[in-house]
Amino acid sequence: MKSLPHISDRPIPSLPASETGLDIPARAGQGAAIRPIELPTVALGLGLYATWIGLTLSWSVLPLWLVAPLLAVLLCWHQHFQHECLHGHPTRITWLNTAFAHWPIQLWVPYLAFKRDHMVHHRDEHLTEPLEDPESFFVDAGDWARTGPVWRRIRMANMTLLGRLTLGPILGLAGFWRLEIRRLARGDAYAWKALALYLAGLAAMLAYLTMVAEIPLWLYLLAVVYPGAALANVRTFAEHRLAEEPGHRTAIVENTWPFGVLFLFNNLHIVHHTRPGLPWYAIPEAYRLEKDAWQARNGAYVLKGYRRLLRYLVRPIAAPPHPGYAKRHRNG
Repeated sequence: MKSLPHISDRPIPSLPASETGLDIPARAGQGAAIRPIELPTVALGLGLYATWIGLTLSWSVLPLWLVAPLLAVLLCWHQHFQHECLHGHPTRITWLNTAFAHWPIQLWVPYLAFKRDHMVHHRDEHLTEPLEDPESFFVDAGDWARTGPVWRRIRMANMTLLGRLTLGPILGLAGFWRLEIRRLARGDAYAWKALALYLAGLAAMLAYLTMVAEIPLWLYLLAVVYPGAALANVRTFAEHRLAEEPGHRTAIVENTWPFGVLFLFNNLHIVHHTRPGLPWYAIPEAYRLEKDAWQARNGAYVLKGYRRLLRYLVRPIAAPPHPGYAKRHRNG
């Protein structure tokens, strides 16, 4: 198969821990990580909810071309806030973090199910592997061989930036609910718990949007929810690549203002994957203090800003079939 960008043509040698310098950046930002209550995250969450209420109540006052994009950005920001909370922030009390973060203002993803899948995604030895990594955009090579031409074109389009922004949200939603319905059908207790919490929050959100804010639901979905999900896909588009060494699969994207704040500094994604308990506001310092060590850790997979992704606007960043997974799966 012809080599495509971000697919390793040869094995990447592992670096000993002493060469990566990870013992040093593990200490960076440690003071921020041990706070019993992380006030910056609390302030962020309260600010997001207050702004969402203010903007939705202003729906009929502000022009649509202004309020809809602002809400879409806010939904993207809230998704990253939820991601922060599922990793044990801003308090040490899990149920309190859940109560703070689970409200589905984006309407379509249960928080607890998102948490379950994302924790599985953090098994770095399986990053990008189909069936093993719930957030992988790759497919099993055997399944790809059995896929029809129409679905192949859709999958290939989803590996372009334009496709990820336009097709990505609905493909991600369909894939998530297809698996979630299977879990519910076989009586998965956690899936039913996640669904119950989601439906309770969704009922409150729908009642508020339609009866208080008086926003047409179809317009909120098309003008706010879908663009917000597409914006989040800018970050996920290239944050993981195929590589033999697990540490080399996770990106660093520099020079990302204002996206770094919007994504809660998950653009420095190798820092998050290595130290998922580090709060969002401590990530930049941890990266700055040991920049060379982090780049050694991820095999110098460094992008200078998200504008670099425009080269993949209409051409695939990688081929959908995972070249090493079918063999690894058979051997397993």
